[in-house]
Amino acid sequence: MRLNRTSWTAGVVFALLAAGLVPLPPRGGHFGPVMAQAQNLGQRVVMGAVVDSSSTPVVGVTVFLKDLKSKTIRSYTTTDKGRFRFAQVNMAEDHELWAEKDGKKSAVKTISSWDTRKEFEVELKLK
Repeated sequence: MRLNRTSWTAGVVFALLAAGLVPLPPRGGHFGPVMAQAQNLGQRVVMGAVVDSSSTPVVGVTVFLKDLKSKTIRSYTTTDKGRFRFAQVNMAEDHELWAEKDGKKSAVKTISSWDTRKEFEVELKLK
């Protein structure tokens, strides 16, 4: 009986597995680096309020959202209650968020791609 190369290779692999000389692949079915679970695929909403030093909402403040990978910047002007909202923010990228008005600026907040929240709410305080 003549064995072809595929049959012979399969027989050798089976024998090595049976003898415990070759480990079985993990449950994912392949060897190689283990990939993190894809939890941060998709989009999130970034929202919040801008307040002054006495925690009063500030109207007409420009809030900036910067994608740290593409360097694109989106902006939003706060509502009459000092609120802002950015929809469709890529969860797979890191972002910076800050507010500015009349020479005053808030601290820069970082929104990490490791943060799994679909809704990210923050208060920005003008200084």
